Amino acid sequence: MAPDDGRDVNPSPATGDGGAALLATYDRSLPHVYGYLLSRCGRQVLAEDLTAETFLAAVDAVRRDASAPVSTAWLIGIARHKLVDHWRRLEREERTLRAVEGTATDDPWDTQLDGLRARAVLEALAPQHRAALTLRYVDDLPVTEVAHALDRTEHATEALLVRARRAFRDRYTDSTGDTGEEDGDD
Repeated sequence: MAPDDGRDVNPSPATGDGGAALLATYDRSLPHVYGYLLSRCGRQVLAEDLTAETFLAAVDAVRRDASAPVSTAWLIGIARHKLVDHWRRLEREERTLRAVEGTATDDPWDTQLDGLRARAVLEALAPQHRAALTLRYVDDLPVTEVAHALDRTEHATEALLVRARRAFRDRYTDSTGDTGEEDGDD
């Protein structure tokens, strides 16, 4: 059996039966879509919900256009959009809280990142910061694509990334208790 490289074959290309292609791809793609979402959101229940939303959106897309390019890569793209939509919803819900919590410090940051602590810090960030950092540094997308995914200008996205990195550093530093200041420099 060949490894799944994202290029699924439509079982009935002559008829353009996207529904059949989606069914044929479902079992093979489900673990990839779920794994993609779980690795980015870190919560099993949320990843399950977003996976379901992804496949429902895929069904809708195939209903609208039976010649949709059904593949694992296409489904991962839909999953990315569902994750961004989720972060946008959270951002709208937390807008008032962010305005109240708007405290930032300029502590230097010289510590080695601990993977579990970094994930917890990322989860605690505002949704728009989490989305920007994940798309840029976990998904390794260029700023232009991050801007497109977040429906922002490139300049606004660069500014968002600066704020998101600062928020991450501040929360990470607070969680380690390290202020970045060394004793003995008096």
